[in-house]
Amino acid sequence: MRAAILHEIGQEKLDVRSDVETVPVGPGLVRVRLRAASLCHSDLSAMSGVLPQPAPFVPGHEGAGEVVETGEGVSGLAPGDHVVLCWMPPCGSCAHCRRGQGQLCTASLARLRTPGFRHDGRALYGFYSVGTFAEEVVVAAESAIRVPEDVPFEVAALVGCGVTTGVGAAVNTARVEPGSSVAVIGCGGVGIAAIQGARVCGAGQIVAVDPVASRRERALAFGATEAVAPEELKAARKRLTDGGFDCVFEVVGRSVTTRAAYDATRRGGAVVVVGAGARDDRVEFSMGELFFDEKRILPSMYGGGDVLRTADRVLRLWRAGRLDLEHMITHRVRLEQVNDALAQMRSGEALRTVVTFD
Repeated sequence: MRAAILHEIGQEKLDVRSDVETVPVGPGLVRVRLRAASLCHSDLSAMSGVLPQPAPFVPGHEGAGEVVETGEGVSGLAPGDHVVLCWMPPCGSCAHCRRGQGQLCTASLARLRTPGFRHDGRALYGFYSVGTFAEEVVVAAESAIRVPEDVPFEVAALVGCGVTTGVGAAVNTARVEPGSSVAVIGCGGVGIAAIQGARVCGAGQIVAVDPVASRRERALAFGATEAVAPEELKAARKRLTDGGFDCVFEVVGRSVTTRAAYDATRRGGAVVVVGAGARDDRVEFSMGELFFDEKRILPSMYGGGDVLRTADRVLRLWRAGRLDLEHMITHRVRLEQVNDALAQMRSGEALRTVVTFD
């Protein structure tokens, strides 16, 4: 089958091959025929080494398709079921899951060094145990979330990570209040989802912050009430708020933007850190300001709540017309064009690119 391979960390281009195989479908596993895969900035971060992922590997962690084979012991899934892939599924039994914090479940991390593919006699990993830049994947059954058949595969693919992460950050982590003031720093796919989540919650002001003009324009179409460049944020804070925004989302994953988010937040407000950053990128706060300002710093991983529940909520909101997912897809490519799509993502031109396999 076709798949895109990153042979070594640091390479910018993927090797698209037509002679890749999946591992066999063993107990507790399912084979999924991918119909759509979405590109996320986290894929670039894994390729560059910012996010830990052993190489060689097949990138991609957002995808949707059909179950074609189930292994021994799998229940609740059958060939023909439409599914969206979850890159960190909750196990349901660990301490985090028992507390209702399935997004913090680490049981699936043990699979990071379990190969999912083979090529030319060599084992290949799937990015975060998935690897959706391939025509088929073999994943743990709990990684395949069944969705209604009337949900388009392209829409379902977005729910696998980016939309669930952004909307969940607003709904679960920040719990944005009606009429509140919000700023979102970073208006890629996850940032646009956070904007839509804040809109669904009833925020009165939603200021989009991004250095790319086209992204600022798109943010307005998805619910932002104003869009500014990063150097304009301080002026916007002074002009639009009384001492700062109630909630500021950092959706970049860098210390400098996290610090900017903190500075733009009012005393007693919330700084929601959504971006996935590097382990050695440190942000600094003084003990005095932490005590005096009483700003809440709220990291938000994978939507900040039970992943299955958040994904279901996202689809319900989409079905009700409250979330616009179709127009988040700005580019569609074949797998052979994935390197062009990654270049567009690096430049900020693409919001969400979907790879189709049919």
